[in-house]
Amino acid sequence: MHSGDLRALWVIGENPADSEADGPHARAGLGRLDTLVVQDLYLTRTAELADVVFPAAAAWAESEGTVTNSERRVQRVRRAVAPPGAARDDLDVVFALARALGHDWGSPDVESVWDEVRSLSPNHAGMSYARLDTEGGLQWPCLDEHDPGAPFLHARLWAEPREGPAAPFVPVDWQPPLDSLSTEFPLRLTTGRVLDSYNTGVQTERFDSPIRSGQTIDLGAVDAARYGISDGARVRVVSRRGAIAMDARIVAGLPEGLLFTTFHFPDLADVNTLTSDAWDPKSGTAEFKATAVRLEPIAK
Repeated sequence: MHSGDLRALWVIGENPADSEADGPHARAGLGRLDTLVVQDLYLTRTAELADVVFPAAAAWAESEGTVTNSERRVQRVRRAVAPPGAARDDLDVVFALARALGHDWGSPDVESVWDEVRSLSPNHAGMSYARLDTEGGLQWPCLDEHDPGAPFLHARLWAEPREGPAAPFVPVDWQPPLDSLSTEFPLRLTTGRVLDSYNTGVQTERFDSPIRSGQTIDLGAVDAARYGISDGARVRVVSRRGAIAMDARIVAGLPEGLLFTTFHFPDLADVNTLTSDAWDPKSGTAEFKATAVRLEPIAK
């Protein structure tokens, strides 16, 4: 976490104590805050560090509003069940907190809030609730009530004649990962997701899955033979920042020198203890995909 002079943080639906690269560094940063507020469905490791925890409603079943997917499609979300216990909709929490701080915004109304969003974002201006209901969703940019939305971005570049300026391209110079390989750390570890789980497992770990293999360190047959590691063996994965114990799994198709694991099960293996907090200055993305490590067999 690159917080600078940040002294207070309100975290909604995220678990940075487990999801941030170089986990111990991130947790130390959270611990230095004057105030940490967390709004979530469950008492995550981040929530355990918080000064205040607001129990939140599940947006996909217990809230009204909209959701935008990765193809830019905005769709309506409708409450199916009431939030349990003391849990409250995110909007209710924000309005209640504003009222407690001396700013009475009235009663939260999701459509009014959405209309304010549309008034401030030209890409969403044509997406009224009425249209979202009638058309089953629209893709931004949707500039006015008559705009059908955009099935793909930058369609103007294919128009005849072309509309507007050409697409900007910004060349960049390739740089190798900052966490470099060495004789001490000769293997490259990349982390990612698997089909049945989501992020740090806060939601998905509570459901059984017939395809879940658990937290393993995956390696190819060449590396397994080189380091004397059998399938299912217990190994220690060591980086410049820390070490964790994991079960090895030999996977066909992984190239020599490359290891893979997920970050879905931090209670089983705190993978982001290993990852570097090096980050790309343009995108702000951490170098999760290129950690230098070594493997050490653990004797039974």
